[in-house]
Amino acid sequence: MTATVPGPALRAEAGAGRVADGTAALDRHRRRRIATLYAGLVGALVVAVLVAGGSGQLTIPLSEILGSIAHRLGIDAGPMPSHPNGEYTLWNVRFSRIAMAVIVGGSLAVAGAAMQGVFGNPLAEPSVVGVSSGAAVAAGFAIVFGLRFAGDWSIPVCAFVGGLVTTLLVYALSRSDGRTEVVTLVLTGIAVNAVAGALLALLMFLGDTQARESIVFWQLGSLNGSRWTYVVVVAPLAVAGVVIALACARSLDLLALGERSARHLGVNVEALRIVLIVVVALLTAAAVSFCGIVAFVGLIVPHLVRMVTGPGHRTLLVASFLAGALVLICADTVARTAVAYTDLPLGMLTSLVGGPFFFWLLRRTRRTSGGWA
Repeated sequence: MTATVPGPALRAEAGAGRVADGTAALDRHRRRRIATLYAGLVGALVVAVLVAGGSGQLTIPLSEILGSIAHRLGIDAGPMPSHPNGEYTLWNVRFSRIAMAVIVGGSLAVAGAAMQGVFGNPLAEPSVVGVSSGAAVAAGFAIVFGLRFAGDWSIPVCAFVGGLVTTLLVYALSRSDGRTEVVTLVLTGIAVNAVAGALLALLMFLGDTQARESIVFWQLGSLNGSRWTYVVVVAPLAVAGVVIALACARSLDLLALGERSARHLGVNVEALRIVLIVVVALLTAAAVSFCGIVAFVGLIVPHLVRMVTGPGHRTLLVASFLAGALVLICADTVARTAVAYTDLPLGMLTSLVGGPFFFWLLRRTRRTSGGWA
């Protein structure tokens, strides 16, 4: 009896089926990996919040933290803080500081991911290219000269304008023949940071003692003194910036294919860049408006997240926000508990970790690209 040999059409159909099955399996694996990442980040964030809430000069047990949270939700479960100042310390000092850490860390991480996508290179980050310094100079100007044209919003507005102007300047100076060069971007950032440092020194010379202390606070970066009134001012800026960045996620994915390909697919590249430049300035202003310069969060976090999620910007932006919040809560907890009765500068800690990572990234970029072009 003769065996029947499948014809070309049947073989092609079977091959297409195997390819489709393989693609579906890879897609399911990617979705599971991303879901696991989200669950891990959210779980770690909850643990970090509870640990940070209980740590400090006044130790509050976990059971009392959970009992206090339940009581605020109208649930009579668990013990309340036993110390007379425990409830006040937990809600008016620590939780407000933790909320600010979530906003600042998430905003800087999303700003870094968006800037890396729009500039098309891995070295772009608000503090590296001088955006944070520009925002800090504008805020320092408002502090020294007592600008109060918009009430509590005056300093964030000044920081936004300073960050926007600095970002536009860096973008213009880094462009050459229709592309943004890595070496030009880094060198421009160095120059902007140098000028910003000189301007901050001038403002310190012109200001009084209180203004000088405020500017030093800006340069070192700290969440000390965070209050719920500050959180209410900063949160809308951060939410607006993250929402706009997420709305541009698909366009960023297309831009990653190259400017020419993105234009053929209907992306207005220059308009996209301008919008995201404003978004980066908005997020940076939200991050530095009350806590000063916190370096390298926007550089480190998106790279670590991208290793797990891949290049898709929608997932990258959400995961970067969660990871940035987690990193800054952990860093701030170390800053206020590592040395007794001392609040270490937060920007110093992030720079100690981010500096070596930046050197590694420079070497990796040079190896993979074959040079600085």
